[in-house]
Amino acid sequence: MLRFWRATINSWRGLKFAARSEQAIREELVALVIAIPAAWLIGVTPARRVELIAVVAMVLMVELLNTAIEKLSDRLTTEHDLQIGRVKDMGSAAVGVALAIAGAFWLFALVERMGLI
Repeated sequence: MLRFWRATINSWRGLKFAARSEQAIREELVALVIAIPAAWLIGVTPARRVELIAVVAMVLMVELLNTAIEKLSDRLTTEHDLQIGRVKDMGSAAVGVALAIAGAFWLFALVERMGLI
């Protein structure tokens, strides 16, 4: 139980640091807070509501991983490095894919709510 508690504390500290240092993390936290009530309005089933919240949480998760990659890369060298730039670009691409998936889920849910499918 102590290990679980320590892991929870470390996770909370990581989230707080990321939120303080990264605008994208703050924006996605706001999106998650907005998504919770919005999912209840848009989702037609309990499962759909959970899916809508989960995909926004997924975007936050991918952004946290991308931020970790960027912070670690910046610790390795402050000079421009082509390979590190590519790694950062791949992390950014992962965030873009997560955003596209989330957008598709929300669009589908809106169309479903309007009764078009």
